[in-house]
Order: sequence, then C-alpha cells, then structure tokens
Amino acid sequence: MRSPALWLYLLAAVTVLLIILRRVIHRQIPLSDEIYSKQVAIDHVHSCVAWVRADGLIGSVNPALSKTVQMLPKELMGQHWETIFAPEERPKVQEAHRQALLMGKTGVDTQAQRPNGTLAKVSVLLVTIHDHQSRLVGHYCLMEDLTRESELEQQIERLTSALTAHGD
Repeated sequence: MRSPALWLYLLAAVTVLLIILRRVIHRQIPLSDEIYSKQVAIDHVHSCVAWVRADGLIGSVNPALSKTVQMLPKELMGQHWETIFAPEERPKVQEAHRQALLMGKTGVDTQAQRPNGTLAKVSVLLVTIHDHQSRLVGHYCLMEDLTRESELEQQIERLTSALTAHGD
C-alpha cells in the first residue's frame, strides 16, 4: 500500500519541477533575445566597440574596431585590451581606465597600434559595467577612428604652409 502513495508523491514532485522548469525557460528566452539584439546592434555600429571582461581580456569586438586595428576579431579575442594601444600610450590609457573605475566613464585621445606598426589616432571612451551587486563585470571600450581626419588636417597644414611660403 505504501508503494502507490510514494508514486503519487513522486508524480507530484515531478509535475512541480516541470512547471518550475518551464517558467525558468520562459524567463530565459527574453534575456537571450535581448543579448542577441544588443550584439547585433553593436556589430552594426560604425564606431569601434570592444567588450572587455573584468579580468582585462577582450570578450568581443565589432567589425569597425577590427578594421581600425587591422586584425580579425578572433585574433583580438582573449588578448589584454591594452595591447590595442601603442606601447608609449599605454600609461595614459591605464590612467584613463583608473578614472573610469572611479567615475563610471572617461575619455582619452590616444593611438591604437596595428600589427604592421602603423598607428591609428583614436578617441576612446571607457564605460565601466557593474552587476546588480555593484561588482565590476567589465567595461566597454568605445573608440572613434580619427586617423583620416588627422591625415586631412596634416595635408591642409602642409598646403597652407606651402602657399604661404610660395606667396612670400
């Protein structure tokens, strides 16, 4: 006689667990959709974006950043984020990172270094991200590639000085 009662308890427990599992899955679907939509948005932003984990390693990059530093996204993934920048610029970037940790975000104008040794002039915005318990989970490194603008400014300066020298 005990056996049927035990089976009824087991059936009730399994039913309750299935209901709980379905509710958890239904709560996960919107979160997965939200993460996917944010990733699609980041991939299609024309500015450079890198997600940097709390351990300082690059977790993801968008195509614009990959193009600016002339490296494939998979080559950047897992690298320390400061390696994007020219070695002589890293102390300035580290100081900006310390400020971002204190203030939540900060910006710095610096230079990114490509594998071939050329430099890209960039304006960087660092935005720290914390979880609901105020623990640091990482930061976004948002960069605007100013290389083309810088080259055009240099051309204008050269032409202006040439015209000034030629006009005298």
